[in-house]
Amino acid sequence: MLRKFLNIVLDATASIPMQAECAIYTSPFTRKETSQFAWLSSQAPCFPVRAENITILTEPQQFYDTLIEKCRGAKERVTLSSLYVGTGQLEQNLVQALMDNDNFQNGTAKINILLDYTRGSRYKNNSRVILKPLLQRNDQNCHISLYHTPILRGLKKKWVPDRWNELFGLQHMKLYIFDDTLLISGANLSNDYFTNRQDRYYMIKDRDLTDFYNGLVRQVQRFSLYLDKEDEVHIRCSWSQLPYQGNLNDFVVNAGNLVESYITQCINEQNICKREGYDTWVFPLVQMGQLGINQDACVTKRLLAEAPSGASLCIATGYFNLTWDYMDTLVTKCFANCKLLMAHPNANGFQGASFPAGGIPDAYSLIAQRFKNMFEGLGQSERFSMHEYFREGWTYHGKGLWYYAPEQDLPNLTLIGSPNFGERSVRRDLETQLAIVTENGGLRQKMDEECKQLYKLGLPANVDRVIPKWVYPMVYFFRGFF
Repeated sequence: MLRKFLNIVLDATASIPMQAECAIYTSPFTRKETSQFAWLSSQAPCFPVRAENITILTEPQQFYDTLIEKCRGAKERVTLSSLYVGTGQLEQNLVQALMDNDNFQNGTAKINILLDYTRGSRYKNNSRVILKPLLQRNDQNCHISLYHTPILRGLKKKWVPDRWNELFGLQHMKLYIFDDTLLISGANLSNDYFTNRQDRYYMIKDRDLTDFYNGLVRQVQRFSLYLDKEDEVHIRCSWSQLPYQGNLNDFVVNAGNLVESYITQCINEQNICKREGYDTWVFPLVQMGQLGINQDACVTKRLLAEAPSGASLCIATGYFNLTWDYMDTLVTKCFANCKLLMAHPNANGFQGASFPAGGIPDAYSLIAQRFKNMFEGLGQSERFSMHEYFREGWTYHGKGLWYYAPEQDLPNLTLIGSPNFGERSVRRDLETQLAIVTENGGLRQKMDEECKQLYKLGLPANVDRVIPKWVYPMVYFFRGFF
C-alpha cells in the first residue's frame, strides 16, 4: 500500500502523498518561473494541453448558458458530478436540455450523474425527483449514482435529521464533462449558482483529461448507490457492501484502494509531459480524506511551503476555515506575499439562516481573526492582506489560488476546483481540483484578469468585528464540520 490508513473516525486525516514508484519523470517546463513545479509530475497525472483550448468563464450566466448548450449538443457522453441538482425552473430547463439531446434520445449518447446521497435526497422535492424523467426516458443510457459517506451509519443515520446528516461527509466534486470538454468549477447545479452566486469556472477541451475524470467518477460510482427509475437505491452487483452497514474499515479500505489504484495507474501512464507545441500542463488533484486519499492536501501544502520570497499568492475561499496545518505553513514556512479573499458576512450563503447555522458567518470571521492574530504575533503582518468579497445582492463561493513567481506580473499557476482549503475539504468530503501550469502569455493574462476581477470586489477585511459569545464554543467543538 502506498497509502497509510491510520484511523477512520470523523477527525482522522493522513498526510501521506501518493507516489508512482516505477515512473521516470521528465520536466516539461522550459522557463525558470515554471521549473519549480516540476515535482508535480511525480504527484499527479500530467496532461499537456494547448492554451487556446482553455476558456475562463467569469459569471454565473455564462456558466449556465454553457451547461445548457453542452447538455443539448453532446454527441457521445455527458458526465455531471455535483453536490446536488436544484429543483427550480432553471434546473428543470437543464434537465430538459438533456432530454432534448438527439443523441440521448437515439441511444448513442450516455448520461452519467454523480451526486451526494444526503444532499440529493433532502426534502420531498429533491434532486432525485427532478432527474427521474431521464431514467424513465432511457435507463439504459442514463446512470445516476448517489455517494453515501460511510461515516453516517448506525444511530447517527437513524436519528440525525436531514440537513444535519450532511455534516458527516459529502460528495463535493464539481465536474461537468461533455464529450471531450471538461467544465470544472466549485459551483453546484442550482439556481443561485446560475444567477447571483459568484464562483470560478474553467472549460478545457482535451480528450485525455476528460477520460481521466470520467474514469474517476466511475470509480466513485462503483461504491456509491445507484438510483433506478422507481426512485429506489441499490448497490452495484460488483460491490458487496452498503456504505452504512457492515465493517466500516473494510468499506473505507476497499473504496480507498479503488481510487488510489486508479490514480496511481494514471500517474504511471500519463507521466510524459513534454510534447512539442504544448505550453500548458494540467495536473488533477484528488482529496478524499475519509477514504485515506490525501493527494490534493499534500500538493497544496507543498505549493504553499515552497513559495519563495518575492513571490505572491492570491488565495480565495468562500468559507474561511483554513486548516491549522495550512495556517502554520503559510506563517512559518511560506515566504511569499499572501493576499487572501473570503466572503464578507453579507455575501455568505449562511447569512440570515436560522439558529445555529446563522452563526456560521461569524464563525468564519472568528477563524480569520485568529489567523490574523497568528501572523501578527509572529511578526508577519507585512506579508499578509485580507479581503472580503462584497457585491450587493450576491453571495460568494469562489475558491482557488493564483501563484505569481518572483519578478513576474502574471501568474504561472492556478488551482481551480471544489476544495475550500478548510477542515471539511481535507477530512470529510470528496474533492478535486486542477493545478494548471502555463507558459503561455495569453492564458497567463486571462488568469491575471480573472484574479483581479474577483479581488477588486474585495473590501479590506474587518475580521475584528464583534463575535457573539455563543459562536466561540461552536467553533471550538464543531470547526471541522463546516
